[in-house]
Amino acid sequence: MAHINLLPWREELRKQKQQQFIVISAGTAIVGVLLVLMVHMQIDVLIDRQDQRNSFLESEISALDKKIARIKDLEKTKTALLARMDIIQQLQRSRPQSVHLMDELVYTLPDGAYLSRIAQSNTSLTLTGRAQSNARVSAYMRNIDSSDWMGGPKLDVIKTTEDGRSRNASFVLRANQQTPVSKSDEEQG
Repeated sequence: MAHINLLPWREELRKQKQQQFIVISAGTAIVGVLLVLMVHMQIDVLIDRQDQRNSFLESEISALDKKIARIKDLEKTKTALLARMDIIQQLQRSRPQSVHLMDELVYTLPDGAYLSRIAQSNTSLTLTGRAQSNARVSAYMRNIDSSDWMGGPKLDVIKTTEDGRSRNASFVLRANQQTPVSKSDEEQG
């Protein structure tokens, strides 16, 4: 057989395979770097979008916080106005009560009894006066108890003094002012 020297051919094939390997490795490295660069750029874009969303949400949240603060201020104002309206309505409802109270003081006071001082604190009344006898004070207390506009009489002090031929009883009496229940209120309750 003839001697064929395959060394140069093998050497050349090895060099070609090395070059192919280097080219493939370099291509793979370049593709890998490009992929990493593209993924990095995509992530940067996603982060920028999310930052924009976050800043938009923060601006909207701050705007809503301002609106909420304004609403709370309006609610406080509303509560204050409703309280004022309620006080005004209570005053409107209680306006005729003082007239009825004075009228009732006249009707309940028996003959021979006189009031020298009337003091009112909320619905509590303090009546100071003089009567010709203790029986007149008792009659006054019964009249107050049967009254529609006053009730709960309590005698604090009664002192009997004699001035010559007459006896007088000085008294301090407490009672409560009340509002009579109307027939329409009884039907509802």
